Amino acid sequence: MPRTPTGGAGDGAAPSGTALMSIGAVLGRLRDEFPEVSISKIRFLEAEGLVEPCRTPSGYRKFSAEDVERLARVLRMQRDHYLPLKVIKGHLDALERGEDVPLPGSRRALPGPRSDAESGPPAAARIGREELLAAAGADAGALAEWEAYGLVAPTPDGGYGAESVTVAKLVSDLGRFGLEPRHLRAMKAAAERDAGLVEQVVAPLRLHRNPQTRAHAEATTRELSALCVELHAALLRTALGTDPH
Repeated sequence: MPRTPTGGAGDGAAPSGTALMSIGAVLGRLRDEFPEVSISKIRFLEAEGLVEPCRTPSGYRKFSAEDVERLARVLRMQRDHYLPLKVIKGHLDALERGEDVPLPGSRRALPGPRSDAESGPPAAARIGREELLAAAGADAGALAEWEAYGLVAPTPDGGYGAESVTVAKLVSDLGRFGLEPRHLRAMKAAAERDAGLVEQVVAPLRLHRNPQTRAHAEATTRELSALCVELHAALLRTALGTDPH
C-alpha cells in the first residue's frame, strides 16, 4: 500500500523533514545517468513493487531521496548485470533486511551507491560462449537450440552482447516451466514487428544531416523500445487477470 506523507498540511515533507519529490523531479535526477528512463518506466517499476512512493491525499506520487536511490540501483542492475526485476527486488529487499547477498553468477555483493566519478555509462561488453552458458545456467545443446530458433545470436567476432545474455537467461528460466524455444517463436515474431514499427518512426531521423537529430534518433529508439516492453507487460497482465490495478 502506498505511504502517505505525514508532514505539515500541504508541505510535502517526509516524517524526517526531508522534502519529497514529484515524479517529474525524480525523472530529472535520474536522467543524467539513465538518459532512456521515462515517467512510464518509473510507474512500471512502481507497479512491479520495486519502489513504493508516498501518495498525497489527492493521489500524487511523492518520492523520498531513498526512493530515488533505490530506483537508481534498480536501473544500474538492469543495465550492468542484466537481471530480471523479480531477482532485483529480492536482492534489494534482502539488503534492506541487512543480509549480504551476492549477485547471481557473481562472487561480488550487490553494489552500493555509486559516486559521481563512477556514474558514467559502462563500456559495451562482450562475453564468450562459456561465460554465456554459465550466466544462463545452460549447456551447449540448449544454446545450439536457441541459436537455431534465432533467439540468441553471436556477434561477428564470436562473442555475445548484453541483450544476448538477457535473452539467454530468460529463455533458460522459461524452460524450467516447460516452455521450449519452439514455443517462443511467436514472441520473437512480435518483437520483430515492434522493431519494424520503431524503425518507421526513427528512420527519417537517422537520415537527417544534423548530427543532433541523428543522436536524437538513438534516444528515441531507446524510449520507444522501453514503452513497447512496458505495454507488452501491461497487456499480458491484463490478459491473465493479474493487473495490480
